[in-house]
Amino acid sequence: MRESKAVLTERAAQILDILETTHPEAKCALDYRNPFELVAATILSAQCTDERVNQVTPALFRRYPDAKKMAGAKPEDLEAIIRPTGFFRSKSKSLLGCATALTERHGGQVPRTMDEMTALPGVGRKTASVVLGHAYDIAEGIAVDTHVTRLSGLLGLSEHTDPVKIERDLMAKFPRKHWTNISHLLILHGRRVCIARRPKCAACILNDICPSAFSPEAAKAAAVKTGEVTEPAADVVRE
Repeated sequence: MRESKAVLTERAAQILDILETTHPEAKCALDYRNPFELVAATILSAQCTDERVNQVTPALFRRYPDAKKMAGAKPEDLEAIIRPTGFFRSKSKSLLGCATALTERHGGQVPRTMDEMTALPGVGRKTASVVLGHAYDIAEGIAVDTHVTRLSGLLGLSEHTDPVKIERDLMAKFPRKHWTNISHLLILHGRRVCIARRPKCAACILNDICPSAFSPEAAKAAAVKTGEVTEPAADVVRE
């Protein structure tokens, strides 16, 4: 039976309140000192852990401290530095394209609107939302990664798998002032508790309002959809 908008909104409010209480330390895990560094770090974080990105960016930003410097980089030099983050050729292309566009269109400065951000090479809504939210405290969207996708489905916040549609659903359920942080709350909860292969439902503070609690089938389906597992997930851990 489909839930009413009022019920979904109320559950979203409960989820937000509980996660903020449970994970007060949730924040952007990427190290950066300015908007340009955050753009570059977020591009590198695609299909890579934040920890690995943070190991690579100090050397990257020492050599290329701003958009103008990076725009003039040789692709092979850039690739050599960012190789540990994976997909280094495509990421190098994105970094060079983004840096060049920032230099030529915006005087080397990172713009402050979603439209201008997503017009930059290598920058989609996820990256734009992260940068606008953390570098400028401007909430124009919600960053949707695999954790947010999976938990949105399990918690009944969205029936979709397309990031744009999931973002739309989440934006309708959470107040704008929480758009930036809700992603980090869901990501942290997904890493620590609602783990793709072995969700700890018995230890989860949301288990009494989660429609998928103690359902290995739902956890497996959600993890497979996001690509976090490619084989049957283990049973839910009841601890």
